[in-house]
Amino acid sequence: MTALAPAGAVGALFVYELRDGSRIVSDHALNEPGSQLIRRSVAAEGAGHLLAHRAIETPVRDPASYDRLIRRTAVAHNVDAWLVKAVVHAESGFDPHAVSRVGASGLMQLMPATAKRYGVEDIFDPSQNVAGGVRYLRDLLRLFKNDVRLAVAAYNAGEGAVQRHRGVPPYSETRQYVTKVLEFRNRYRQRATAQADAQRVQIARAAAGNGR
Repeated sequence: MTALAPAGAVGALFVYELRDGSRIVSDHALNEPGSQLIRRSVAAEGAGHLLAHRAIETPVRDPASYDRLIRRTAVAHNVDAWLVKAVVHAESGFDPHAVSRVGASGLMQLMPATAKRYGVEDIFDPSQNVAGGVRYLRDLLRLFKNDVRLAVAAYNAGEGAVQRHRGVPPYSETRQYVTKVLEFRNRYRQRATAQADAQRVQIARAAAGNGR
């Protein structure tokens, strides 16, 4: 039986159900009207099951909300920022408190062992989570000689599965995941290019107008 921790205790996890039926996990007590405390514990075990007690489509929050963090971290580790953003989108829908059925947590859904491997102390802290996830993605890209499809597949199924099958594993979930991530990456990249082109046109028009 899991011992309950007093409210506000260091390391405590709180699982709440919100008015819309969605559930979130927090490292502190919430004071949000309409939220209901489902569990308070010092252990993460079982939190994923509580959050995923039924099939739920992760609501996508503002896709631009973590752009600066993603871009800064990706550049620091020489990883494509649009790929990182696509992985965040596919993994958590930009929800820093997301927890999966198997216990992967945060924006880039790090497993506890992966978080420990990359020195992530607070898995729900966006900066630490993205830093750990980007470093893991960087290592996967290096391992698979910059083959993005294989690196993304390994992020989902594990590098061992990719090596064992000598390619994207024949798991429907992994194949769908790879397709989704690459589609997200292309979408974000094309959108950024279109915005940059539009800005250049506006600047050119403004310059032409000032030259009259």
